[in-house]
Amino acid sequence: MRGLVVALGVSTAVVAGPAVASASADSVPTPRLSWTDCRDGFQCATARVPLDYDRPSGTQIDLALIKEPATDPAHKLGTLFVNFGGPGASGLQRLRERGKWPWLFSAELRARFDVVSWDPRGIGNSTAVRCFDTQAEQESFFGAFPEMPGDPSGNAAFYAKSKELADRCAAKAGPILEHVSTANTARDLDVLRRAVGDAKLTYHGISYGTQLGATYANLFPNRIRAMVFDGTMDFVGNATGHDGTGKSVPLDTRQDVATGISQTFDQFLRLCTEAGPKCAFSSGDPKAKWAALTARAKQAPIVSDGETWTYSGIINAAADLSDSRGWPDIASLLQRLYDAPQAFARSSEPYTANRTEAFNAIQCSDSDVPADPAIYSRYAESEDRRVPYFGRIAVLDMMSCAFWQAKDTDRYTGPWNRPTSAEILVLNNRFDPSTPLHGARDGAAELARARVFVTEGYGHSSMYVPSTCTEKVKRDYLISGTFPEAGATCGVDASPFAG
Repeated sequence: MRGLVVALGVSTAVVAGPAVASASADSVPTPRLSWTDCRDGFQCATARVPLDYDRPSGTQIDLALIKEPATDPAHKLGTLFVNFGGPGASGLQRLRERGKWPWLFSAELRARFDVVSWDPRGIGNSTAVRCFDTQAEQESFFGAFPEMPGDPSGNAAFYAKSKELADRCAAKAGPILEHVSTANTARDLDVLRRAVGDAKLTYHGISYGTQLGATYANLFPNRIRAMVFDGTMDFVGNATGHDGTGKSVPLDTRQDVATGISQTFDQFLRLCTEAGPKCAFSSGDPKAKWAALTARAKQAPIVSDGETWTYSGIINAAADLSDSRGWPDIASLLQRLYDAPQAFARSSEPYTANRTEAFNAIQCSDSDVPADPAIYSRYAESEDRRVPYFGRIAVLDMMSCAFWQAKDTDRYTGPWNRPTSAEILVLNNRFDPSTPLHGARDGAAELARARVFVTEGYGHSSMYVPSTCTEKVKRDYLISGTFPEAGATCGVDASPFAG
């Protein structure tokens, strides 16, 4: 579940051969980055790159960058580029928020690298996908977006609003909509690598950032110094589906995200039970309480503290397991709803920024998806039976892609196994609700040179699952190219319910 629940014709063209892709990026002049102070120890700059790499001298767009300079410049190794995932998340905002999280970027790592992130094309402060004229219009639209249907009766309204989003973007976003594929962002990244003066790329990609990393690795296989993929996707599954299933099976269904959510939720209930009073939902039998709570919500919405929660709303709240540090809050919510006596319809929260629009623009450009709503309806029912509670999420979470009109003919669909100049380190948590471990293993196997390292943790990527041990594994690799011993794993710094 890499996108937003309310978010979400895709191109079938395969990108021109990697040599052509590389040449088109190489023909672009290296931007000059004028770094200026932008508060709190960060520096910011803007790069100009082509809208269309097939026309490198044509329309140019802006990319907004942010840098945390190396704290030991005398021993600096270069630049560590970081993509925090999404797609759609602002790299500027996330580096500001998370750049000094010690389990993500230790002091030792920040000493040796300038840490740089950016808002990729289509996102945030860069030339962005805008599907609304004003923020008020945007908030009104998403505030009225139906929640994901918990049963077939809600399908029609949800599908209609998903189509309306696709139609709005087609009408208002302009030419950027046809040039936001991950392949074009990979070309941007190679231009930025040149702009900071690095001969080869050092990169940390989280979640969707692993798809970007894999695309770069296969477009520019000889330009890699070190790459960490963290919370790793199945690259074939994401782009086209295995055995050509892309146009007949919804995207996150073919990646089996529902099983990842379900297995992680089982761990949530297990750890909650073991935590006792430290977990608000632990009294009695949490599994039985969960079954009773959802059965009751199917009968009628539940009200608590002035908020109302439908069955679908509760399922989506419970599935929000990416950040294990937030599990105590989920437990408190479930207990509050379990104790609540009343019911009425839940209101939606407003939506800001352009993350939903950008998510759809990028994901719908990259991936083959079914275009027939009836396919989603059938899979919603069969997946709900196969993976109770969470099967529906992985079917409907990118519904707007079924109606998406724009196509990026320069998207990348493989091959994924071009020999690279460095072996890639693949990190994944044992229980990850968004990028399940089996998908990470599949993705690593698709690459020419990659090793999987497992953290015995719960949640999505090392960004949300603090592990000083895993950060050291990553740091040693990025600094010196050292891999952990075969069979080694890391634990997490604390249980989600440590209190």
